[in-house]
Amino acid sequence: MNLCFACHDKKIASGKFVHGPIAVGVCAMCHNPHQSDFPKMLNAAGNAVCYICHTDKAETFKGKKFMHNPVKEQCTGCHNPHVSDYVKQLVKQPVDTCMMCHDKPLDTPGGRIINMKEYLARNREYHSPIQQNDCSACHNTHGSDNFRILRKYFPQAFYASFDPKNYELCFNCHEKTLVLDPKTTTLTGFRNGDQNLHFVHVNKEVKGRTCRACHDAHATNNPKHIRDAVPFGAWGLPVGFVKTEDGGSCLPGCHQKFEYRRTAPAKNR
Repeated sequence: MNLCFACHDKKIASGKFVHGPIAVGVCAMCHNPHQSDFPKMLNAAGNAVCYICHTDKAETFKGKKFMHNPVKEQCTGCHNPHVSDYVKQLVKQPVDTCMMCHDKPLDTPGGRIINMKEYLARNREYHSPIQQNDCSACHNTHGSDNFRILRKYFPQAFYASFDPKNYELCFNCHEKTLVLDPKTTTLTGFRNGDQNLHFVHVNKEVKGRTCRACHDAHATNNPKHIRDAVPFGAWGLPVGFVKTEDGGSCLPGCHQKFEYRRTAPAKNR
């Protein structure tokens, strides 16, 4: 590698996270030092040069229903192939790397994705993965068989018959008992006395509300990531959520006002 540095800047080998070929001092693992049919005198075209070593990734991506566009195009869209100051040799901090593309609306085979950078800028209550600068907690940033390249299944619909499998993604972090126990005084603050209101909404054979019915998985301006409006078909029905010291209330476009109080249970029709 010292021979390479006779012409090339040594900065490509200095950083917190160093790519394996640089670490062992063998540039020829990726580049042909004499001639090549590929740009940058690489040993293969595009991502194929990465798969010379990263065979596991090539196999993992094969046949996935949803592939992240950077994987289809160029690994170097997100990763620095030499060195980086960020984990996984990302070109920026994880969320900042995502925002290099997600700073505008994107049309995808699974539908349009909003300008996420702008959305996060105007909402202050972030879901924990966003707070932790880690989109990959929920999304497999390479590819997935799940909608929106999610790591596990998450229903797209407003209603779903209750099945714990519908909440596999959420249960990566949240306790399953949140929707399994009808009574609680500890699992959640969303309760009327000891009546678990998550159970009431979700645990239904017909018309169980999915998490997306009330919560936005990225960010909102309301406590607990409660949406301003419920996505119901082509409509956005206002939730009308109001938080109080001992509970709260909601008045969506689909039913009357309901209140809940943890210490002195509210009496609703």
